Amino acid sequence: MSDWPVLLPAPQRLTRQEGSFRPAPGRLIWLMGPLDDDFLRAGRAVQEALEKLGDRWELTAAYLEGAQIGVTLRIDPGQVARPEGYALTIRPDQITLVGHDVAGAYYGAMTLRQLVRQAEGGSLPCLRIEDWPDFAHRGVMLDISRDRVPRIDTLTALIDQLAEWKVNQLQLYTEHTFAYRNHRTVWADASPLTGEEILLLDAYCRKRFIELVPNQNTFGHMARWLKHEAYQPLAEAPNGFAFPWGVWSDEPFSLCPTDPASLALVEELLDELLPHFTSRQVNVGCDETWDVGQPGTRSQAACDQKGSGQIYLDFLTQIYHRVQARGHTMQFWGDIILRHPDLIPALPKDAIAMEWGYEANHPFDADCAAFARAGVPFYVCPGTSSWNSIAGRTENALGNLWSAAENGLKHGAIGYLNTDWGDNGHWQPLPVSFLGFAYGAAVSWAARANKAIDLPRALDLHVFMDEAGAMGHLAYDLGNASQGQDQLHNSTALFHLLLSPDRSLADLHLHGLTVVTLSRAEDAIDAAVARLGEARMARLDADLVRDEFRLAANLLRHACRLGIARLEAPGQAVSAIPPQQRALLADDLDELIAEYNRLWQARSRPGGLVDSVGRLEKLRKLYAG
Repeated sequence: MSDWPVLLPAPQRLTRQEGSFRPAPGRLIWLMGPLDDDFLRAGRAVQEALEKLGDRWELTAAYLEGAQIGVTLRIDPGQVARPEGYALTIRPDQITLVGHDVAGAYYGAMTLRQLVRQAEGGSLPCLRIEDWPDFAHRGVMLDISRDRVPRIDTLTALIDQLAEWKVNQLQLYTEHTFAYRNHRTVWADASPLTGEEILLLDAYCRKRFIELVPNQNTFGHMARWLKHEAYQPLAEAPNGFAFPWGVWSDEPFSLCPTDPASLALVEELLDELLPHFTSRQVNVGCDETWDVGQPGTRSQAACDQKGSGQIYLDFLTQIYHRVQARGHTMQFWGDIILRHPDLIPALPKDAIAMEWGYEANHPFDADCAAFARAGVPFYVCPGTSSWNSIAGRTENALGNLWSAAENGLKHGAIGYLNTDWGDNGHWQPLPVSFLGFAYGAAVSWAARANKAIDLPRALDLHVFMDEAGAMGHLAYDLGNASQGQDQLHNSTALFHLLLSPDRSLADLHLHGLTVVTLSRAEDAIDAAVARLGEARMARLDADLVRDEFRLAANLLRHACRLGIARLEAPGQAVSAIPPQQRALLADDLDELIAEYNRLWQARSRPGGLVDSVGRLEKLRKLYAG
């Protein structure tokens, strides 16, 4: 181990001291605290960490004269002032871990686990760590509604990983992927999570000091419901609407806020969903309600009379009262109310606004200030930048995640929720998001200590478990391979070359795309993925991770080659690419689609696969002519 161990998150304070600690046989781990399941779990975590260095030390709750104590673990809020904080001291003869509370003791054990992972010659360096979180709530939100519903073993493995990084909240974003008993039509082909599975996940999270918060959209993003005949009467725009960027949608999108039946549906969903969670919070969504009040919509007259902002607030307030009546605190996405700043002070002062934005230059400073001035509690909600990209957008992710932490702390945010979306088929493999998850966990725990963390090294040690030190740089560099192309909002040019092959490059706003820049991107992809051959990962799913990154790289390569072929073809259309070249592209895409299908099933449920891979098959049909 070097003089300064790499920890994820890096602690608030770490002081190296002289000497080293080497476990001696037959020592004891003395538990001085409430002997409940949680404190015992913290003790077991210490025990399992140190066992990696040699002997398994016995846990004890009694101190006897002459006992050989190797570790003392206790709870003392007088010595460690901040909730979830801990102090870890490693001396040549003993380790002392003091937690403000049981969660703090557990987090100290996670730090010890990471120190042991870097131990050299079976010994640990002597040091003193004083650590505590900057944000009380440090969460991850995983989108499970854009086709990809994870398998339970995928979720539990992710929960274990997040717990080691001191994340204490998880949300699974649902639109139609919870198995509501009375709404089978909506989720029939989606492989949804059942109530029983949520109960088991909730218990699994609690054992790792993670709060599983229900997340069900209840206003916008209801297309998966409203497209069915039984639910169309609830739609705000049953005949379609215009997106803000000018594209027309033939499908309905939002519930009609002036229809009492919309609220009745929301109440029914809450009544079935909430009892499966021990959390007393619920995220009700209510974002991006673009269609509300548009010409020809059902609430147009009301919006013309009172204003679309007031109609939005009225419906949000009605949901709030239903949530409160069920003993919960409401979270809601803050984008729509920010468009009506004069209405922000009218928000309930115990509802939590979720201030989200995913570009590095998102105005967290101004938006956070607006909620803070109104006395409305809020989270900052950046993202991993993995969606609409295939392999991520590293530099944007780091800038976005840091800005959220910096400005959230500046304006008094009570939480930090790192979001991982799956727009347009959730093409990115899960390991692509690990970089964003890790950096978000780090800066939400101790922002300043982690701003300039050696992220590739931290990823190698505590994510990929790569002894060769290759995977951290691979993930980092592959996420930057699209740089130099025209970047679209929350996405990349290479992604849209695959997603929208029937649209012109001008329509996709890829005016600056050139053969030179695409060739450079392909070289960058090749250089990044070449490290796969060097990697020596100790993860149980190492082979799967390797295959997932290889698929991501190959999809990006295909996009580069498609882009070059289109630029060189008359009119830049896929159909104008020479037949022989199209045939080669088709053969390559066939292999990619087969691998995509195989890897999907390794981590995700079958529901949604047809829809997701169908976007690639659309390109395959264009190759066929």
